[in-house]
This record gives sequence, C-alpha cells and structure tokens, in this order.
Amino acid sequence: MIKPDKLRFGTAGIPISTRKPSTIEGIKRVRELGLDAMEIEFVRGVNLKPEMAKKIKYVARENDVLLTAHAPYYINLNAREKAKVEASKKRILDSARRLYDAGGYSVVFHAGYYLKQEPKIVYERIKNEIKDIVRILQDEGIRLWVRPELTGKPTQFGNLRELIKLSQDIEMVLPAIDFAHAHAREKGKCNTVEEWREMLSLIEQELGREALNNMHIHISGINYGEKGEKNHLNLQESDLKWEDLLRILKEFKVKGVVISESPNIEGDAILMKKKYREIRI
Repeated sequence: MIKPDKLRFGTAGIPISTRKPSTIEGIKRVRELGLDAMEIEFVRGVNLKPEMAKKIKYVARENDVLLTAHAPYYINLNAREKAKVEASKKRILDSARRLYDAGGYSVVFHAGYYLKQEPKIVYERIKNEIKDIVRILQDEGIRLWVRPELTGKPTQFGNLRELIKLSQDIEMVLPAIDFAHAHAREKGKCNTVEEWREMLSLIEQELGREALNNMHIHISGINYGEKGEKNHLNLQESDLKWEDLLRILKEFKVKGVVISESPNIEGDAILMKKKYREIRI
C-alpha cells in the first residue's frame, strides 16, 4: 500500500487547460500547475489498457503525482437484479486493476441506493459484495484502498457511520469523504469547524490514526435542496466554508489527497493548495 507523505491537492480528471487532453498529458499539466495529485475518471467505463496504465505509472512517478481513480457512475451493489450487481462489481474491479497497473493509491465509487429498503439490510448486502471485491483483488495480488464514497443524497447508501462500519468490517476499505456531499446530504449542515472536528474525531476514534494518514477527500462547492445534492459549483460561488475546512484538515494533520470536483477543477485545486499552505496552526 502507498503511504502518502503529506496532504496533496489535485483534479478530478484531466485539467481543463491541458493542451492535448490525455491522462499522460493531464499528469504533466498537473505538475506544471504546481499540483501533486490527479483522479482518473472512469465515468462511463474502464477503457484504459494495461500497457497504457504502465506508461501512466512511469509518468506519474517521474512527476511526483499521486493517482486515484473514480469508478464508473453506473454502480449499485444493492440492485434488485443480480446481473446489475455483478456488472457493478466488475466496474469496481476493473477500475482497481487499471489503477493498480498505473501505480495508483485509492479507488472510489458510489456503492448503491437504499431503494426504500431497511438500511441495515442494505448495509449487509453491500458489505458482502464489497467483501467479495476485496477477496478477488487480494487473490490477484492487488493491494490498494477500496473507497465507498460519502454520498450527496439521503436516498443513496453511504453516510459516515455506514462507511466507518464497512471500514471496520472489511480490510483494504476506508471511506472516501466528500465534504460537499456531506453538506448537501444534510441540507446545509456539515459546514462548521465543530461539525468537521466531530467527523474527523469519529474517524480517528473508530478507525485509528491510519485512516487520517490515508484520506481520500473530495471538495467542491455544491448546490442542494430538500432531496440533497443537485450539482457541483465553484468554491467561491457556493456557501461551503472551505477555508475553515482546510484549517481543520491541517489541525488534524491529515495526509492523503484532496481532489477538486468543482466545474473549474484546476482553478479550485490551486486555490485550495495555496490557502492550505498559508494556514498557520
């Protein structure tokens, strides 16, 4: 397992300003921008070939850019149809395999939906499917962090306590903490230093210091309503108190990656890194 040396900042996908967009050129652009992480976005499918992934690994190491990946969005480990569950597992497995080939660190995914079922039953179903995913990866000699994400709508599985419990029940699993999603899921809460301290304290208390030394974080502005998340916004167009959030991350000495999911991905990643470096605790 890769152990992050610090808190790194990067983009969700290839920076918009990349002249000839490709993953390799995106990594080089990330470095040019003074950033040091990038999330490979397998949004509609995993179409990266193993040979190309190995080239990406070389370029990422050469440029000191830590890679993560976001598995495709068409995932529901609680689907009623077995075929949909199996297809979801394959998408997560393929994302993890290609990220591992690319020398990456952590693969994130939205685990599923409650579908109006009892949350405890949904938890058990999703837990068993993720256990199977981890077993397959271990059998293949693949070791990286498998990250169910804190989701932005109450209809989606993945509140903080569910993710912590999964991390306790399954090895190689830690939460992906999307602070914008937490803010939207709770309809405007999760936006104060007290609430963020409580979240990080709970993670440390239940999962140990290792979890804070290996964080996979998403931050962006977000538009939300009664049903939770609507769409992502640029930080300065939103009500997220992101500067206070960065202060709390520094206070807790968090290591890992902060991925900007704002529409202006590199602009906000640069903004956050600059602000983070200015903070004195």
